[in-house]
This record gives sequence, C-alpha cells and structure tokens, in this order.
Amino acid sequence: MAIIGGVKSLRKIQLGRETTAGTAVAATAIWRGLGTIEDTRSVVYDEEDVGLFAGTTRNHTEKYGAALSMTGAATFEQLPYILEAGLDAVNTGSVDTGGSGYIYKYVINSAATEPATYTIEGGDNKGAEEMEYSYVESFTLTAEPSTAMQVSANWVGRQVNTASFTGSLSLVEVEDILSSKGQLWIDTTTIGATTASQTLMGATLNWNTGLLAKYTVDSGELTYSWVQPTRPSGTLELTYEHNDTAIAEKAAWRAGTPRLFRLLWQGKALTTAGDDYSYKTLQIDAAGRYEKFSAIADRDGNDIVTATARIGYEEDADLALEIIVVSEMEALA
Repeated sequence: MAIIGGVKSLRKIQLGRETTAGTAVAATAIWRGLGTIEDTRSVVYDEEDVGLFAGTTRNHTEKYGAALSMTGAATFEQLPYILEAGLDAVNTGSVDTGGSGYIYKYVINSAATEPATYTIEGGDNKGAEEMEYSYVESFTLTAEPSTAMQVSANWVGRQVNTASFTGSLSLVEVEDILSSKGQLWIDTTTIGATTASQTLMGATLNWNTGLLAKYTVDSGELTYSWVQPTRPSGTLELTYEHNDTAIAEKAAWRAGTPRLFRLLWQGKALTTAGDDYSYKTLQIDAAGRYEKFSAIADRDGNDIVTATARIGYEEDADLALEIIVVSEMEALA
C-alpha cells in the first residue's frame, strides 16, 4: 500500500550549530521533543481604487522569515541547545575536574552576550524544510509536582527553504529533569545560603532573550541582515505553600527587598564524581525583586500563593541570571 500523505509519527526536527552565523550547515542532532517549522513571510495585498467592487489580488512579499515552536520535556543533554541560541554560545562543556561531568554555564549580567545560531530542519516522510540563521527569541521552563520539567522555546529563522534531511543521525540518550527532585534557596545577599524546604509547589522561568532580527533598506535582500542583542528580560513565578516562608516573602515584596533565588534539580549519578558535581544537574540562579503576589488560592483544598519576581542585575550576586547544566556530554552533537 502506498503512503499518500505525511505521517505525524514520522515528523522530526534536526539542528546543527552554524560555524558562521547565517551560513547553513548540515544537522548534527535530532531534537527529542516536538515542533514544526512555519514560513512567516509577510505577504501584503495592495490597496487600490480601480473601479472593481471585489478588488484585485495584486500583492507583494515584504520580507521573509521563519519560526519554530519547540516543546518537550527538559533534559540535561538537550536543554543547552536552547540556552546556546538564547543566552550565550558555549557549545563545549568545561571539564569537572576528576569526574566524567561536563559543565555548561550561561550567565546574564552586565555584559552583552553572543548566542549561537542554528540551521534547523523539519518535516515528515513526505518532505523537509530548512530555516537558517535561527535563534531563540524566548523560552519557558515549567516545573510542576510529579511531572517532568517542560521546556518551550520560540525560534526565529531567516527564511524557509525546501531541503532534505541530513541522514545517518542517531538519537542521543537523554534524561528528563524531574520537577519533584527540585530544591529552593532564597536569600538577600549571599545566593544559596538559606534553604526553603517543603515550600515550593511550582516554578516557571519566563525569559525574553532580547535578540532581534534586523532588516535594512540597503541589504538587497528580503531577509534580515543580522541578529542584534538588545536588553533581555524575564520573570520567575514561584508558587508557595501558604506557610511561614510565603508570609515572610510577601513581607519582602512589600518592603522592596532584593531576593536571590537558587533552584536546583539533580538527576542520575555521574559515572565518576568530580570536584564540583556528583550528579547530572540543572541549577538556576536568579536575582530580582517581587513585582506581585496573587491572592491566596488553593490546590486540592490546600492554600497556596503565587509570587512573580522580575529578574534583574543585583550587585551582591553580580548577576541577573545564571543557568548551569551538567551532563556527560563533552560537546553538543
């Protein structure tokens, strides 16, 4: 029997890190999640008075563009792709001395960063498309009890072209980051000093990278010319058990007190423990101040409250946001 149409289960997303930004490369890895490429070219229909009641179909394409909404369970092995293309280019992990772990560190503070760009292939058994010069415009990490942490990322690309999938790529073994294995610290001056236990009922990091596609009049092309870093922004939404910690944090909100947050998730033990890490790790350090607290709500009859902290540079921590991922991948495939 001939397969006439595309099969959803035969979709895939493949990506490769560009050596020169904007120059397409072959894919080197398969994304272990969901996503399809969208052609976002802007087609405009011209307004004209030509004596036709129905109007005409005269139009022009103003600019080319591409988009991809990437979703799935966050893993220690593949989360760095999103951080590479949204926060800063690292690509190769630094060795955890004496161990088998590799450390990927992404820091947002007072200096501008230069994220990596990617060529992304997407499609199914009937055809593939490709978007080059791709970067992450925004991403979200969400942790809820008794689930795997979820990640979503909005990618922007320069244009969509028909293509063929890069062949002979193997699936990388990955480990999901489990939300309920998280830990939380909240401090004022020294990050990671004060543990908050049996308090965190959910956490969401929303990050707008500030990366902006720049179109010019003199490029001779309908594609963007470069990707410009502009000021990033983000929030940390923390759902607290309505306990003594939550009440103290609400007082800190009303007082405008700086908060330094550390959220930590650990996975399986590394083959060999190093000087700094014994387990696969995701650590998020964020500085900021609360901008709002919700009214008391409930979850299954238990009172909770959700706080939203605006992330920004705090001098005591010398950072706004730092994300560390530790796995046994020496470099991103």
